[in-house]
Amino acid sequence: MTTQIGDRTGGRWTPPRERAARGKAARSRANRSSHAEYDPAGRTFDPVDLIEKQSADRLPELVPIRYARMSESPFRFYRGAAAVMAADLARTPSAGLRAQLCGDAHLMNFRLLGSPERHLLFDINDFDETLPGPFEWDIKRLATSLVIAARENGYDERERAGIVRAAVCSYREQMRRFATMTNLDVWYARQDADQMRAVASGRLHSRGRRQVSKALDKARSRDSLQAFEKFTHLVDGNRRIRPAPPLITPLADLLPGAERSQLEEAITELLRGYARSLQSDRQHLLAQFTLADMARKVVGVGSVGTRCWIVLLLGRDGSDPLFLQAKEAGASVLAEHAGAAEYATEGERVVAGQRLMQAASDIFLGWRRTRGIDGVERDFYIRQLRDWKGVVEPSLMVPRGMRLFGELCGATLARAHARSGDRIALAAYLGGGDVFDRSVAEFAELYADQNERDHQALLQAVGAGRVKAAA
Repeated sequence: MTTQIGDRTGGRWTPPRERAARGKAARSRANRSSHAEYDPAGRTFDPVDLIEKQSADRLPELVPIRYARMSESPFRFYRGAAAVMAADLARTPSAGLRAQLCGDAHLMNFRLLGSPERHLLFDINDFDETLPGPFEWDIKRLATSLVIAARENGYDERERAGIVRAAVCSYREQMRRFATMTNLDVWYARQDADQMRAVASGRLHSRGRRQVSKALDKARSRDSLQAFEKFTHLVDGNRRIRPAPPLITPLADLLPGAERSQLEEAITELLRGYARSLQSDRQHLLAQFTLADMARKVVGVGSVGTRCWIVLLLGRDGSDPLFLQAKEAGASVLAEHAGAAEYATEGERVVAGQRLMQAASDIFLGWRRTRGIDGVERDFYIRQLRDWKGVVEPSLMVPRGMRLFGELCGATLARAHARSGDRIALAAYLGGGDVFDRSVAEFAELYADQNERDHQALLQAVGAGRVKAAA
């Protein structure tokens, strides 16, 4: 009996040998060497126009901060230019093998996170752009980010190529391993802190091992209590979010009385409605907290200008905090090129993609569509502001350390893709040789050149007054 219970794959049960044959057949659609290709002459858009188009839906007073951050360096530009790369990736060869994509899989979006069981895991963190699409797109975004970061660190071309090939090889070899595993074993696979420490001890010198240990210890300290100490202070005996304008602005400082009350009620309603997207036990836990304060927060590089609120809640007493972040969810930058999302709201798209790709997700991760004080309905997703989050800064890495980090990212991305895509077909397509690894490394160098040109285009636009960057 081979009756399918769900409808996620939309078809009959397929034997592994047929799935592997499908993967090998995909080489005729896009051979693995073709992934080295990138033709800048094929562009039909201005990158600054594309970035400005995104900014049109954002808070205008914050957009100059976005341009200032993107102007700082090619890597900072790259972090904010997922839409630009998505448009370029749509012109590159694709084997037709799809998976749930992160959509913005640059190396800074891989970091340490806390699981509900209080284990420290290494996983993907940002899912604003998540959507099903060609599996190659995530790999090429990760690979290019490694090249750009390595260039800023002064690594030579040989060192950069070694780092990228190692990362892609890690993805390929892990996918081949997942192809031999049971569905449940793939679902339970994860990269935890103990595994990271063990790998670091065998691969890095003493300085690198100390950096890894420091990052692990620091991540465990980045929780609601740490955020409580950093982001709040006492005002007339009550805990309030500490102002740090324009990056953190309490509602009391953001709007006058009547409008502020309207916004407070809108955010309160957002939280009430969002709670219904949680599991029943987590709804019960959330109901034990009381709303204490709210503020607007500027986040990231690419997300600057989107509506983002941080909310302080208190539990059993004034020293039992929970910080939630409600972040606006717009359409994925991939949607125009990979197809529209299947969900009714963009917030649910983000949450569903995150739950599918992550080994373990935040217990307070949920979504809600709500009407703002301007009468416009917008989508949000909500999660904890900090939950054992930690990141290793690329600027502090030596080549050996960045190579190891790239391998961790590649393996993590393979696990995420294996949960949603056809891991057997993907493994068969990638094969046992390094053709795909070398091809992606070539692409990454070419696209890093393109990113530098795009960064210069933004600097010229700022210099000419076409766009305004904050001081």
